[in-house]
Amino acid sequence: MSARRTIRIQSEPFDSAKETATLSALGSDIGAVATFIGYCRSENGRLKALELEHYPGMAEDEIGRVADEALARWPLDALTIIHRFGVMVPGDGIVFVGTASSHRAASFAACDFLMDYLKTRAPFWKKEILADGRVGDWVEAKADDDAALERWKR
Repeated sequence: MSARRTIRIQSEPFDSAKETATLSALGSDIGAVATFIGYCRSENGRLKALELEHYPGMAEDEIGRVADEALARWPLDALTIIHRFGVMVPGDGIVFVGTASSHRAASFAACDFLMDYLKTRAPFWKKEILADGRVGDWVEAKADDDAALERWKR
């Protein structure tokens, strides 16, 4: 049986409990499910919201390529990647990554790998909407995020 690969780019909120339950229920050989949920934060009250943009089609294709790489690197039974676009306010879920495998090491590593990729290379752009109503800057990738991605090239 080949691994189940789910990728969704959507504006509506996701239900992380439902997504996790779906991964957990895939069969009796699932021994581990690792998940990561990324949330919009207020940056200590500085941000009112983030607006996320993407190129439809391109984002799905690019995320699909990295999902396939994770499936080739680790013995996964399934993975789910959901990334939202549109305006997010603090507390809103932006991204969900879930991986399921027989053993925890593969689930943890693949989930970590996928998030490092999504954080730095996925074709999404974030614009800050400041608490005072002004439109802020486009959010740039941080050096720490790039360094985290580099470890997977070894």
